[in-house]
Amino acid sequence: MVLTLASPAVGQTPLTLAQAIARARTQNPDAGSSAAAEREAAQRVTQARAAYLPRVDVVESWQRGNQPVFVFSSLLSQRQFTAANFAVGALNHPDPLDNFRAAIMIEQSLFDATTGTSVTAAGIARDMAAASRTMVDHDLAASITSAYGRVLVAAAASQSAAAAADTARADRELAGNRRDAGIATDADVLQLDVYVSRAREQQIGAAADERIARAQLNQLMGEPLGTTFALDRSPTAAALDATDLAALESEAIMNRPDVKLAVLQEQLAGTAVQAARAAFLPQVSAQGGWEFNGGAWNARASGWIVGAAARINLFHGFADTARLAEAREQTTRRGFERAKAETAARLDVYVAVARLDAARASEAVGRAAVEQSRESRRIVRDRYEAGLTDVASLLRAAEAVVQAETQQTAAQVAVLTETAALERTVGRR
Repeated sequence: MVLTLASPAVGQTPLTLAQAIARARTQNPDAGSSAAAEREAAQRVTQARAAYLPRVDVVESWQRGNQPVFVFSSLLSQRQFTAANFAVGALNHPDPLDNFRAAIMIEQSLFDATTGTSVTAAGIARDMAAASRTMVDHDLAASITSAYGRVLVAAAASQSAAAAADTARADRELAGNRRDAGIATDADVLQLDVYVSRAREQQIGAAADERIARAQLNQLMGEPLGTTFALDRSPTAAALDATDLAALESEAIMNRPDVKLAVLQEQLAGTAVQAARAAFLPQVSAQGGWEFNGGAWNARASGWIVGAAARINLFHGFADTARLAEAREQTTRRGFERAKAETAARLDVYVAVARLDAARASEAVGRAAVEQSRESRRIVRDRYEAGLTDVASLLRAAEAVVQAETQQTAAQVAVLTETAALERTVGRR
């Protein structure tokens, strides 16, 4: 497929379709946002895995008071307790005491079923973020291809309108010469004057449409809206075999990011079931600590303590049972949603193939129509110049050429965009 456009303007940056897609995937805000979301999800995996490692805390504190329990326990911790401290008066009304305490505390989980499910869920969420980023990349590729094609169509229409305006002026000159020779009337000249004005108006509108299309393409690429690129005049659609519908459907089920998301959401719901079951299992951990207490910062006594704890959930007001039932229903719902996504993917393939077939057929028809309209216009112009037809036939032939050229370019771009749409539908890009 080859699109015929004017030569690139001097000084403009060349831009192929592949380069436009690459710019969008680098500079478009949606691409940046999805990449950041993927990095966020990766950090949540690290956070979840941290539960397998010990927690170590270091505490430095200072307290002063005459609260009896505080003074009693602080003296013991400082190993400064004496027989005099057993006096009733000293116990009830102790003197104020300073306690400087430094402690290192370590806790290690020995068994907690929720940790494994949390790590699994975080990993699935990371995969979902990656699938979402892939979906954004595919959407951008399709959007850029469509926008790129609109620029090509608008540029071709602008070029065709300019050529039509030039031809209209030439026909106007011919009609004026024929009128001066007495073989045409003022009515012929006036009709061509109107046609020249209409052709000029179409040329102005086509130029404006091209500017708008270029700005929309720049917006998708993350470029300044007013930047003008010299687009590739002959973008080639991928050679895509659209005859094996079953193979394309299987490829879509395997590769499409939205289907992957549905599958991952179903897996995540299964992880929620495992997490709900984990609430019925015990949690076992070990703790240890080493601390230093003293009445002054540089005079302290040390002590240590180790231990283990086990926690078993015997009853939680049926909340855990309800949570498990909820997770199971969510898994069922996600299963239906996955099946729906797969069915939608198959339908999308069917529609994309039909549209691509239609675009390819239209392109073939468009090529023949342009050749026929140009030849028809040549014959009509020769007949008009020979006085064998009227000016209305000449105008109709000229308009037919413009319409055929515009439709041919649109059909060529349609093949390009529909091919890209089918590639996106099966998850190729």
